[in-house]
Amino acid sequence: MALLEVRGVGKTFGGLKALEGVDVDVQSNTFHGLIGPNGSGKSTLLKAIAGAHFASTGTITFDGGDITRATPYERARAGLSLKFQITAVLPSLSVYDNVLIVLQTRETVWSLVRSRTRGALHDQVMEALERFRLADHADTLAGELSHGQQQWLEIAMALAPRPKLLLLDEPTGGMSPEERRVTGELLEPIRQWCALVIVEHDLDFIKDICDHLTVLQQGQVLQSGTVEEIERSDKVQEVYTTRV
Repeated sequence: MALLEVRGVGKTFGGLKALEGVDVDVQSNTFHGLIGPNGSGKSTLLKAIAGAHFASTGTITFDGGDITRATPYERARAGLSLKFQITAVLPSLSVYDNVLIVLQTRETVWSLVRSRTRGALHDQVMEALERFRLADHADTLAGELSHGQQQWLEIAMALAPRPKLLLLDEPTGGMSPEERRVTGELLEPIRQWCALVIVEHDLDFIKDICDHLTVLQQGQVLQSGTVEEIERSDKVQEVYTTRV
């Protein structure tokens, strides 16, 4: 059984069909890319998986449980984490405290009241920061980081609770070529314990890090397969030649 199984998922907004009959499988410890022309439904599918909105039709199963109608909180507790396209760090707090707050949301109220969590969670916070080369900036205000570093911080925040699946929506947007390269290097080690679903317009980046790709067109799956299979596909090439 796949870690994530999307079956027949559709999403409508009024009279607009944003998704129709989408099937996607994501295996544990793999990186899976969602690609396609603008408006093909990539971010809509990611949000349906995360619970940012509910699928109109179909089912979504995660780690053996049906999460189709689960709240975002319930999905997070099950081991699913999401980073949206727009950076959402807290700029007036330190880099350290941004990660700490994420971890504190999983603690009991009693632990928080007795102020025990900061010391207990210190090692986890620093591990998350070290993973994304931010340990030296632990006391820096998040708003003072560069754009690329803020993106890394938000990914570190999403990974700090050790999810089973991370959803990333255009994580390299606005980054320099060097920052994009480093982002790929920083993400690679997490496949040892976390799967990844990523939406990204940088095809070179996504092909370099992903094991499998699903190509969407007008809200439907055009083709799924390995990176090599997608690169050899005539119908995928036609879509990117005529619409991208």
